[in-house]
Amino acid sequence: MVARTRRKPRRPAARPAADHIRAYLQDARAIIDRIDAREVERLVSLLRAVRRRKGRLFLLGVGGGAANASHAVNDFRKICGFEAYAPTDNVAELSARVNDDGWDTVFARWLEQSRLGPRDAVFIFSVGGGSRARNISPNLVRAIELAKARKAKILGIVGRDGGETARAADACVLVPVVNPATVTAHTEAFQAVLWHLLVSHPGLQAAAMKWESVT
Repeated sequence: MVARTRRKPRRPAARPAADHIRAYLQDARAIIDRIDAREVERLVSLLRAVRRRKGRLFLLGVGGGAANASHAVNDFRKICGFEAYAPTDNVAELSARVNDDGWDTVFARWLEQSRLGPRDAVFIFSVGGGSRARNISPNLVRAIELAKARKAKILGIVGRDGGETARAADACVLVPVVNPATVTAHTEAFQAVLWHLLVSHPGLQAAAMKWESVT
């Protein structure tokens, strides 16, 4: 009896690297063309109002959104003169709250401790925006619910259909999905594009950026 050799399953053919590069950049161009500039201007208007009434800006995100929030806090503080914070910047408090109280409430409890109020705004960076029904980013959902209860403004830059963030927000820019295979990469990349647009907007920028001021 001849022993049969088991064939390894074939992997799907990989897209050539050059094709991926061209497609990714073409998708980025398509996203730029589809972004709602009026909603961006609405973000600018609400942010100006928060700063004018001396409210604080709390930026929330998980994963890549957390990294974006940290960078954006620096820019909103240094360039635009906001009092701005990201709870994920304090890993000691964040991990203690997760350990003691759980992941679902970590942002809401942090905002409660910060005495979130009607002068303030919560700004969310998320790929899906959170969903209570699907138990996706419940920490963001709880924070949104608290912000609504405290009458704080809710802002967002999110992808897909925007989830709970888009439904609850006073202003929310959706990063259009042009390719489901790169929705996370493009959403998180365009969060950076859009917050840099905001901090460099003449209606918000209060201090010159370093390299723009060098002649």
